[in-house]
Parts: sequence; C-alpha cells; structure tokens
Amino acid sequence: MIELFQFTRDETPMKKRMFRLLLAASVFVTFAANAATAQVPEIRLARQFSMGYLQFNVMEHQQLIEKHARALGIPEVKVSWLTFNGPAAVNDALLSGQIDIAAGGTPGLLLLWSKTKGTPNEVRGISAMSSQPFLLNTRNPAIKTVTDLKDTDRIAVPAVKVSIQAIMLQMAAVKAFGPANYGKLDTLTVSMPPPDATIALLSGASEVNCAFSVPPFQNQQLEKAGITTVLNSYDVMEGPHSFTVAWTSARFRNSNPVLYKALMAAMQEATDIVNKDKRAAGALWISDSKSKLSLDFVFNVVAGPQVRWTMAPENTMKFARFMVTNGMLKEPPASWRDYFFPEIHSADGS
Repeated sequence: MIELFQFTRDETPMKKRMFRLLLAASVFVTFAANAATAQVPEIRLARQFSMGYLQFNVMEHQQLIEKHARALGIPEVKVSWLTFNGPAAVNDALLSGQIDIAAGGTPGLLLLWSKTKGTPNEVRGISAMSSQPFLLNTRNPAIKTVTDLKDTDRIAVPAVKVSIQAIMLQMAAVKAFGPANYGKLDTLTVSMPPPDATIALLSGASEVNCAFSVPPFQNQQLEKAGITTVLNSYDVMEGPHSFTVAWTSARFRNSNPVLYKALMAAMQEATDIVNKDKRAAGALWISDSKSKLSLDFVFNVVAGPQVRWTMAPENTMKFARFMVTNGMLKEPPASWRDYFFPEIHSADGS
C-alpha cells in the first residue's frame, strides 16, 4: 500500500506535485494488478488428420476444458483448436510457441522428448488417446506382402521417415529383410495427407499405388473393389499399440498447474464419453471434419474390434527401442514413464 501525504496550507508546491505523482502511480499499479488478474489464460491444442483424436472432438463440442477450469477456480479460458499434417509440423509448432498441446503418433512424442530432455522446455506425454491399428493398403494385386514391393511402387505416408506409419514400415522391413535393411523401403515413400493419399490410391491416376494411412481413410479405401491390405500394424508390433498420444512442454505444465489439472480431467471425461457412446462421438468427428461418410460407417470404425479408447500408453517402448536402432533416438528410455508426465504414471502402461 502507498501511504498518502497529508498536506497543510503551508506545504510547498513541490510536495503537492509529489503527492499528485504518487497518487497517479498508485492508480496505475492498481490498474495493472487488476488487468493481470483479469487476463484470460489460453490453451491451444493441435491434432492431425485421422479419427484418433475423438477425445478432442468431444472436449471441443462440450467445452470440457472450460468446464473443469471453472470448477478449479479459473472462470474463463480461451481454447483454440488447430489441425496439422504430420509430426514434424506439429512439433515445429510446439517448439515455436504456436501451440501448447500436440497430438499424434508415439514416434512424434519420442523424437521431441529426446531432443528436449533435460532442458527447461522438456517435452513429455500427457496421456495416450487410442490404441488402434493402421493399414498399408494397395491397388496392385501383385503386392501380397512388403517383400513384393518394387522400386516402381510408391507408398503414401503422412510424413516420410518420421510419421508413425514411416517408422512402422521400417519395423516391417526389419522383419522381412533383416535389421540392416530397416530403411530398404524408405525410398518408396512420399509425404501426403491421408485424405489426399486416399484420393490418389482410389483414382488410379497417381503414381501412388499404396497408402499407409489412418482410420477412417484406410477403411474407406477398402470399400473399393481391388483394394487390399498388405500390412496391419498390430501384426508388426505383435499386439496392440498406442496409435495417438498427446504431449506438451514442461514449461506449459509448470506455468499452468491448475489449467493442466483441468486438461487432465477433461481428457478423462472425454475418454469416458467416447467409450459410453461411440456413435455420438463419431457424429462429432463427421461434423468437425465435414466428412461425407455415413454415421453407420464411422461408428463401425470407432467401435472396431481392434480399437480401444484409452489414456494408458500401450507398447510405446517398442517404438522407443526401435528408434534407437535406426538412429532416431540417442539412447533408450528406461521406462515409458520417462517420457510421460507423472499425472498418468498410475496407468497400466507400457
């Protein structure tokens, strides 16, 4: 508090001017403090092209972050939603401060965690979002397995070398050709957003005759006669694996502890909502993506027998160990908990 002077009639003009300056300073300090208190916190979330982010669709439509923030004493939050293609674009946006929360495949998280580990801006996972397979589809009837791929074939992936599909293709190459040949199929890949890859595959007019895609696009591809599946990622991993995960920086988490708590609560509620009513969640995805797919088709994808909507990371360490062998990570983490923040550590993850 600034203590105001009491002036008598014989006080000098100099002291009166000092009084006015101090009074003005007091008003400014009060105004600045009120403005800081009234500043609305912001959270910017990014997703990619697929049906692996249904929790985000639910959170956006039902304003779950805002709801849980209010319950925790934050009356107003500015929430923004953005869409990117591929982990490189998402991670660049996170590092440059354009977004606060990123989401994508596990390799995208691992790459950024390895790059920032031990720094004030260290990146770790928030939670998983789904476990589901992605499929390598082709229109070439001669391709039955990856060993049938020729130099003339072209495989569309969301991002060459770094997307979860590109990593999975390398893992498949190891199984087919041996560890030294993990990059044997890399020269066949081209970067293409899943919607564009689907058009290229189905049209027959593009050099792209294979697509390692994401749901629901991979399912849509199989609706056309002559399109067959060459590879299921669950077969490569010898079991289910996390498909989509969310991550952020330690700086954002530490600077916004209450908002981060609201985010976790929103993620959990959204996951529960998706599992309770997959048809309604699918309808939200259709609305957000402006898809022309039928609700029955989308529901069958969301409720597929190999699909799980869960915050628990699954088989993510297999990605980490492989990414050490192909040189993308310098050293393997000791546990999946090394690259996820503590709030999810109680989950039965792997």
